[in-house]
Amino acid sequence: MTKLQWAVIASAVVLFLTLYFTCDTKPRDIQALEKSRALAGESTDVTALLTEAKASLSPAQSSPVLALEAQLDKALEDSSRVEVLKQLSGQWYQLGVPALAGYYAQQVAEANGTEEAWSIAGTTYTICIQNSQEPKVRDFCTGRAVQAFENAISINPANLAHQVNLALAYTANPPQDNPMKGILMLRSLNQSNPDNVLILNTLARLALKTGQFSRAVERLEHALSIEPDNTDSICLLAQAYEGAGETAKAAEFTEKCRSQSGR
Repeated sequence: MTKLQWAVIASAVVLFLTLYFTCDTKPRDIQALEKSRALAGESTDVTALLTEAKASLSPAQSSPVLALEAQLDKALEDSSRVEVLKQLSGQWYQLGVPALAGYYAQQVAEANGTEEAWSIAGTTYTICIQNSQEPKVRDFCTGRAVQAFENAISINPANLAHQVNLALAYTANPPQDNPMKGILMLRSLNQSNPDNVLILNTLARLALKTGQFSRAVERLEHALSIEPDNTDSICLLAQAYEGAGETAKAAEFTEKCRSQSGR
């Protein structure tokens, strides 16, 4: 992930928050999301996700949870609420619940309305898609990742990274009626922008996952002809050459990868 995409997680503090188990009145941010859930027809909601996550918390974790909940409830200024929401997003990520990390990142994006904030929310939801084994959670995160990246695209259509990330959300959990949607989106982007290194690297990474090593080599060599010092291209090319059986080149690019990235 880029520095931009890690911004929320990096800004988090040690404390985190969930809702009270016995609370009868739902905070206004959850009410807003549940309203959007009803419109989107999601298979689960934030309340259910929070309940399941809270059940796994230790007593030591519960104390700061309640403290931050009180802090969020008392925060009257938008700037104060946003800072607490950022902390919550980062902490839920550290706790291994990216669905809730995405939820709070989405609240930040709705408050700030920036492409950066929407990109962070979408990326966090995409991590949820990749990490979760539960279909209802994957579907929940997919729908919200798509919404977040579409919002980022609407703010800055010229930023191809948002379009690439949207395609990756679809590749992580393809629609049943269009399983190739994400791949086709990336291919279309590649046709329109044949020299875009991000798109080339993304397609190469997907090719590696499916064992298409020669295709990955082709894309990555083209990427390096455009940006010879691109670290991602170099490190991916080491994997591609290894998969293609070109051991000498694999060793060469593995060393280059280590020297540039410290891997």
